[in-house]
This record gives sequence, C-alpha cells and structure tokens, in this order.
Amino acid sequence: MMRRAALALVLLLVAGCAALRPEADEALQVSDIVAFAVGAARATSEEQRRQLNHAQQTFAALKDDASRARLATMLATLPPPLRDEARAASLFEPLAARRPETPLVQFAAMAGAGAAERARVARELREAERRGEQAEERAKALRQQAEQAEERANTLRQQVEALKSIERGILEREERRRTTKR
Repeated sequence: MMRRAALALVLLLVAGCAALRPEADEALQVSDIVAFAVGAARATSEEQRRQLNHAQQTFAALKDDASRARLATMLATLPPPLRDEARAASLFEPLAARRPETPLVQFAAMAGAGAAERARVARELREAERRGEQAEERAKALRQQAEQAEERANTLRQQVEALKSIERGILEREERRRTTKR
C-alpha cells in the first residue's frame, strides 16, 4: 500500500513538473527530431525515401507541430533529389512565427531560416544559370553573325579584286591602243 502511494506521488510529481515546464517535453521532441534527421541522413537512399514517406504520411494524418517539424527537417537535411528547401521553409514558417518561443518554435525559426536561405540561394543560382544560358545563346548568335559578316566581307574583297583586275585589263588595252596609234 505504501509502495502504491509512493508510486502515485512520484507520478503526480512528474506530471506536475511536465505541467509546469511544458518546454521540457518540447525539448525532447526537438531532440528526437534532430536524432531522426541525423539517422536518416546516414541511411541508404532507399531508407531515406522510406523515412521521408513515413514523415509525410504522419504529417498528413496528424498535422501536429512535431510531425510538421519532423517532415520539414527531413526535407531540409536529406540529400537531393529528396531535399526540398522551399517546402521545408514553408513548413517551418508557421511554427517559427508562434509565441511564446518554446524549444520547438526556436528550432523551427533556426532551421526554417537556414532552409529559406538555401532555397533563396538555389533560386538565384537557377536564375543565374538561366541568364548564363541566355547569354551563351546570344554569344553564339553573335558569333554566327560575325562569321556571316566575315564571309560577306571576303566575298566583297574578292569582287573588288575582280573589278580591279578588270579595270587594269581595260587600262592596259587602252594604253596599248594609244601606243599602237602613234
């Protein structure tokens, strides 16, 4: 009987501590999320795909903060082609905007900012590559135009040389005619 009372008291104290410090539970959730992401990052690509699918299914079914953060963390940390920084940032955003700042909110703000920055850099890189491709296409077109202009110039030089040759021939004939008439 005494044992049961002591056990009940311990359970009440633990429950009371959890009620007084809900962030302790969130800190454990954050730790679990990070451990899950680290484990997934070290897994085979097939296992990563399976864990990502599981995180997506869990979030679709529960829509709670922990499953949202787990999915966002997976999308931010897995290697391409599974990584989706933009989606990770959008999943972290509602958590990061919450008040008060609990451990999960702080984690979402930090991880979401990193994911958003990486998504921005990736977007800018794609845009720069697109502009580079356009510049290459313009340069190619300009090279072709320059080659065509060079060909026209060569043709014109040849025509000028031919005309000069004809003119020389005419002048030589006229000179011979003049010398023979004298």
